[in-house]
Amino acid sequence: MFKGEYNKTIEYYEKSLKIFLDKLGPDHVHVANSYNNLGIVYYNEGEYNKAIEYYEKSLKITLDKLGPDHISVATSCNNLGSVYDDKGEYNKAIEYYEKSLKIRLDKLGPDHIDIAASYNNLGIVYKSKGEYNKAIEYHEKSLKIRLDKLGPDHIHVATSYNNLGGVYYNKGEYNKAIEYYEKSLKIKLDKLGPDHISVANSYNNLASIYCSKKGYYKAMEFGKKALDLRLKKLDSNHPDIGITYNVLGDINCEKGNKMEAKKCYENALSIYIQKLGKNHQRTQNVILKLKKL
Repeated sequence: MFKGEYNKTIEYYEKSLKIFLDKLGPDHVHVANSYNNLGIVYYNEGEYNKAIEYYEKSLKITLDKLGPDHISVATSCNNLGSVYDDKGEYNKAIEYYEKSLKIRLDKLGPDHIDIAASYNNLGIVYKSKGEYNKAIEYHEKSLKIRLDKLGPDHIHVATSYNNLGGVYYNKGEYNKAIEYYEKSLKIKLDKLGPDHISVANSYNNLASIYCSKKGYYKAMEFGKKALDLRLKKLDSNHPDIGITYNVLGDINCEKGNKMEAKKCYENALSIYIQKLGKNHQRTQNVILKLKKL
């Protein structure tokens, strides 16, 4: 979903919710689905606290009406895990992801594609916690299921390659990371086209890694591509745009362009404070970078 579409989507979901509340009452599963859908939109928009509010409403109804072992409860727990991960509350994210995984394993079996999604999400959060070997273990489990079930050119396989690239990047294994990032980008370009927002994520990741390798020309090229595409597709204060400004700040800083770095970091900081809060790890990291300039 791209900029300009969020408000329209929210409007439709709220109309739908109102009808369900009027006709079915506040505890019906269709009402839970409406809350969940609103949560997804707010999550994608970077409105994490609002997303949690709706996801928790959805989970409460689902637990009451369907019981703690229903597959819909696994979906709600997974969604809450994603928000807490992005908020930097990693232990809470793991708690929800593991609840979701347990239900999915019980109900769907070990080779189901939703199990791959759960492994993928746990891999992401363990990377965020700095537990890289554990992250790789989960991402490789996810990748194996995805390759077996979906084939080598599926977009979910691209996601797994991208996430493995991210872990190897954090481990300092840059060439291995680039290999995975490029595999991911190739599938995305083939399947989604050059203007898809997911392609911007790959450009952003490649910008980061080439900056770390001191390949500043290539880093800047990928960074500008990422920013142009994200500004085109997302609202101007989306957290992902803050991430790209942060990367461009790093590249300019390393190149000695302090004034340009300052502008980029200030743009990132403005977005992070608004969307993530002053105490979020990303916000604090940018504040530190600005002090060091």
